[in-house]
Amino acid sequence: MTRRGVLALIVCAAPPVLRISELIALLQKDGWTICLTATPTAATWIDLNALETQTGYPVRVQWRKPGEPEPHPPADAVAVVPATFNVINKWAQGINDTLALGILNETLGAGIPVYAFPNVKEQLAAHPSYDRHVRLLQDAGVAVTPMRGSQDWRTVTDRIAA
Repeated sequence: MTRRGVLALIVCAAPPVLRISELIALLQKDGWTICLTATPTAATWIDLNALETQTGYPVRVQWRKPGEPEPHPPADAVAVVPATFNVINKWAQGINDTLALGILNETLGAGIPVYAFPNVKEQLAAHPSYDRHVRLLQDAGVAVTPMRGSQDWRTVTDRIAA
């Protein structure tokens, strides 16, 4: 197995997050060390303790206090799976009101690969701000690949491995 490095995996509150442990297992099989951060709502949908056991790292939801050690090693790549309408729009505008968005915003200037896998309802994807914000993120270097199904994990792992 090839060691790929550390993948900072950001998860949002969309239906695929309910089976995120399956994606983590596939990424680990591909050689990634996974460090998970959840949006506050996603954190209420998932089993934080089970995912901490699976990854070997605490699942982050809240900001660290000044002077507290960083619980995750530095990332070699970042992926947001699933990425919601809310997170895509806030990220593109530089809004930093959750730890997940803070990590995503910092990543744009970090010089590492960044992937986004939106899982957005058709009605929300038709909103006039959505396409503009996706393009803005792409122009900033984010590889955006919409998820076609509720657990399109192979698309995710193939894209990140490329």
